[in-house]
Amino acid sequence: MGEGAQSKFKAEIFLLLVAMVLFAVSAFFYSYEGQASGFYSYGGQASGFDYRGCAISFVGFGSVLMVAASISYLKRSKNYV
Repeated sequence: MGEGAQSKFKAEIFLLLVAMVLFAVSAFFYSYEGQASGFYSYGGQASGFDYRGCAISFVGFGSVLMVAASISYLKRSKNYV
């Protein structure tokens, strides 16, 4: 395993670890129900699930990182076959 291949492997592992952390954080954000600050909020209805939009964007970014790591691995594995 050369120096370049080893650094790509570390980058792929790092991307996968960041994706897993993002998925874990997004699961917490998606299920978190905060206190509604009154009967009506800015949207017209009190919503305790204020972080769902953030959670969905974390899942999207984590998915992009997983795809990037997978493509990098496939390119690297084709070079060794």
